[in-house]
Amino acid sequence: MSLINRIEAAFEGTLDEAEALKTFEEFMQALNDGSVRAAEKKDDRWTVNGWVKKGILLGFRLGEISDYSFESFSFYDKSTFPLKTLSMKHGLRIVPGGSSIRNGCYIGKQVTCMPPMYINVGAYVDDQTMVDSHALIGSCAQIGKRVHISAGSQIGGVLEPIGSLPVIIEDDVLIGGNCGIYEGTVVRKGAVIGAGTVITGSTPVYDLVLGKIYKKTEESPLQIPPRAVVIPGTRPVLSSAGREWGLSVLTPIIIKYKDDKTKAQIELESFLR
Repeated sequence: MSLINRIEAAFEGTLDEAEALKTFEEFMQALNDGSVRAAEKKDDRWTVNGWVKKGILLGFRLGEISDYSFESFSFYDKSTFPLKTLSMKHGLRIVPGGSSIRNGCYIGKQVTCMPPMYINVGAYVDDQTMVDSHALIGSCAQIGKRVHISAGSQIGGVLEPIGSLPVIIEDDVLIGGNCGIYEGTVVRKGAVIGAGTVITGSTPVYDLVLGKIYKKTEESPLQIPPRAVVIPGTRPVLSSAGREWGLSVLTPIIIKYKDDKTKAQIELESFLR
């Protein structure tokens, strides 16, 4: 029986506990080495692997609260989700100061982790990415190569509903400081998300360059186009009370597409890695 079928069986409760735990351990190893992912890109379209989320949820069911404390650090979690075991062979840089990487996520070569930051189970963080201070990468989020997640930014996670697409950040994206990317948003290759921008799956994004409005549909998630430069903006509330009170709501705005000057500014960050 394949790993997928065994995870499905264990999730439905048709495997005994010993076999389910053995299957879960094999599954976690596959998450750790990147051979299994919560979402994959096929024909330029991202699709969710629901069985992977079932495998992670299975771990919470199978695990028992365990004491992982050491010295003066108190740490209690499910026995199925200890911290990820790392060594020099992983080829990443973790600066000391309170960062945590949970077991069951893939971390590529030459990834830099600045303290304190957190990467949750099921996440995929590809080569040469930087996760800056106070940044969070949520469960099952998919982060590409050479991405910079700046200080204070949050990449949302999702386990349920099982069929929901996680947040996708493609290669060479810059996420500015104190940003929030949530609800299955896809940020395409080379985009720049300016500091303080919050994007959710239900947020309309206004493209001032091309005169378009990007929204999530039943067939497709919200997608930020390749090389787009996005900043925080506002739009007026048009209802009678909103107009009377002069209210507006926050909305992301695409003000340009990345040019050579923008690219040169971003490439300066390579010296930090």
